[in-house]
Amino acid sequence: MSDSGARNNPGRNAGGEIRNLRLKWLVFAILCALPLFGSMSMWLRGVSLIPLAAYGIVSVAAFLLYWSDKRKARADRWRTPENVLHALEFAGGWPGALLAQQVFRHKTRKVSFQLVFWLIVLLHQVFWIDQLFLGANLLALV
Repeated sequence: MSDSGARNNPGRNAGGEIRNLRLKWLVFAILCALPLFGSMSMWLRGVSLIPLAAYGIVSVAAFLLYWSDKRKARADRWRTPENVLHALEFAGGWPGALLAQQVFRHKTRKVSFQLVFWLIVLLHQVFWIDQLFLGANLLALV
């Protein structure tokens, strides 16, 4: 990628590499810590394997759907509706979606999309904080 390509793609440097990669990996690891710990805890206590499996399987599906949508966008073909992407994120695929956003530089500039995406991530964090530290009492109030 030339320097002009890096200017057109602000998330990448002149070598085509993702900028601030270490920081992004750190943020990703921090965001995944609660869901991973919570879903592992549920599995190890014999409650359910579903959350752990869902995060993995749905994240792979979300990553692949983002990849497909990016290809469709470049080819000017029929696109994946945003509500489908958000549904996968909500179902546990937000880690895969976040990785795909950075790898493919897809859906990173649209503010309304990012607002909904980060709200979904926040909801997952609140859910696991409630499950792990508040005895599932917070969500019982809703």
